[in-house]
Amino acid sequence: MTMKLYTALPMVGPDFGAVGGSSQLRAIVGALLTYGLIISVLMVVICAATWAIGSAQGSWQTAGKGKTGLFVALGGAALTGGALAWANWLLDVGATL
Repeated sequence: MTMKLYTALPMVGPDFGAVGGSSQLRAIVGALLTYGLIISVLMVVICAATWAIGSAQGSWQTAGKGKTGLFVALGGAALTGGALAWANWLLDVGATL
């Protein structure tokens, strides 16, 4: 007959409750991304107006620069909006580890 010996293993793990400041970090990231999104939206308006005025006046170089700026500003707005969701997801995942 074999005898099984069971020992209680201590539960060892990091104490994530000891690290504070995630609420302040969430507020700082949110504020910075809000400013980035506002600037991106303003650039969308300015570049769209530049594209429209350049096309109406027949200045194809100005219209092309306005179109390029518009697409870059739209990409920046999309990345900024997605960065806020990504940062919030990372903070939530980090709290559950």
